[in-house]
Amino acid sequence: MMNTDLTLLASQLLSALKQHSRILTTAESCTGGWIAKLITDLPGSSAFFERGFVTYSNAAKIEMLGVKMSTLEQFGAVSEQTVKEMAEGALDNSHANTAIAISGVAGPSGGSPEKPVGTVCIAWAGNALRTKVVTQHFQGDRNTVRADSVRFSLMHLLQILNQTKH
Repeated sequence: MMNTDLTLLASQLLSALKQHSRILTTAESCTGGWIAKLITDLPGSSAFFERGFVTYSNAAKIEMLGVKMSTLEQFGAVSEQTVKEMAEGALDNSHANTAIAISGVAGPSGGSPEKPVGTVCIAWAGNALRTKVVTQHFQGDRNTVRADSVRFSLMHLLQILNQTKH
């Protein structure tokens, strides 16, 4: 059931990307490329998906996406400031015009009182789109937190695209 609804969401997103002449790039940390996999599982996705960055380490975030060391030191990898820079860096380092970035604490360890397991920061950016960033707190085991992060990211990008005028 879970994979079916994620596949359906990815299919709906692909249609919206096509309708709005959008090309997607992803910058994923805790989801490990799950969004990129869902999109590229669909026939015809190459016309609307340009590339995915899996930047699990801080070094990868800095080297591949241009996240500032000062941002990581001040706010941490799981922060709205970092995912904003990840999303905008994915756009700067691709030929896409729309980006999703995700960084979070999927668990079962790695949480803190300030950022407990299930804390996930997500950003959406694009040309003619104002960058939007949110922090969510998902419940469940590692796989559930990751799947819920992917679901939320796709659903929210669909809403953003559907509210956008050509």
